[in-house]
Amino acid sequence: MPKPPRLSLASIVAESAAAPHAQGEVAPIRSASASQKRASTLKERAKQLSVYLEPAVYEQLRDIAYTERTKIHSLILEGLDLVFRERGARSIGELEGGFASASIREARQ
Repeated sequence: MPKPPRLSLASIVAESAAAPHAQGEVAPIRSASASQKRASTLKERAKQLSVYLEPAVYEQLRDIAYTERTKIHSLILEGLDLVFRERGARSIGELEGGFASASIREARQ
């Protein structure tokens, strides 16, 4: 039995546009509303960044996080805010608008 021909995206789109829908019209896809966009998690919104630390630096950061009962992520955000402030740049809160407090809350949980 021979293999069926390979389908291309263009042929599928052309075929679906030409063929009438048997079950009626398809509802258009709606974009997410502003409230739905705000409900997304930090992981869904954020860019990921890797940081390479010497073992002693990592251990010290981990010890501080443990002592303060917080996460390393929130300490890094705090450090970034200090760097921004020193250089006269906008803070994380100013950059993110309403997301800033949510980001910090999520980081501390």
